Amino acid sequence: MTAPAGENSTESSSSLARLAPLQAVLFDVDGTLCDSDPLHYYAFREMLLEIGYNGGVLVDEDWFVKTIAGKHNDDIAAALFPDDLERGLKFCDEKEAMFRRLVKEQLKPIDGLYKVKKWIEDRGLKRAAVTNAPRLNGELIIEILGLKDFFDVVIIGSECERAKPFPDPYLKALELLKVSKDHTFIFEDSVSGIKAGVAAGMPVVGLATRNPPHLLMEAKPAFLIKDYEDPKLWADLEEIDKKSGAGTTTV
Repeated sequence: MTAPAGENSTESSSSLARLAPLQAVLFDVDGTLCDSDPLHYYAFREMLLEIGYNGGVLVDEDWFVKTIAGKHNDDIAAALFPDDLERGLKFCDEKEAMFRRLVKEQLKPIDGLYKVKKWIEDRGLKRAAVTNAPRLNGELIIEILGLKDFFDVVIIGSECERAKPFPDPYLKALELLKVSKDHTFIFEDSVSGIKAGVAAGMPVVGLATRNPPHLLMEAKPAFLIKDYEDPKLWADLEEIDKKSGAGTTTV
């Protein structure tokens, strides 16, 4: 009897050990460095209610995941105001200003973020933040989290030819860091982000921060983790160390 597709290759397809010697790790920002989606959702919900969107009924989190999460503001503006893109873009700019006010008061890192940061630093790996967020948002979050000196470069989707879910932002990160896709992996939390990373030819570790795991899996991540404390992640990082001859990872 033939085994189901992928049954015998799960270990090899999901393991990061094949990337050894590792050169770089790339991170999305929203939902990957911090759990910022609730703040985005709150800002959209309140501002859309104010203008009477959806017949004056509050949008719910399912709507947010399907319509907003991980998408670029140009696409969000077109989805919200298909007949008036200029209004949509202005609305998104105002929403981002509200989000930045909220971020300064309520931002928290994903559990284990600083542990994986230390693992990366200890091994002298290159790193980039790659986001569809506006530069003001991305750089503010990075600064609040104390990661300004951690990232070698910050790539913004709107500053590339195409934003996520296209691979352009991740390909630009490889180019600027001067590293190979065969020795680099990505942390992402959205469907569009995972698709972008996969399209760029790199394994993506998906964080099930807010988006439903079954939707994330459809984008074909190497595997999913709950946060940076997840034993699955550390088992793979230990395998990278072993294959690189770097010894055993300290958890």
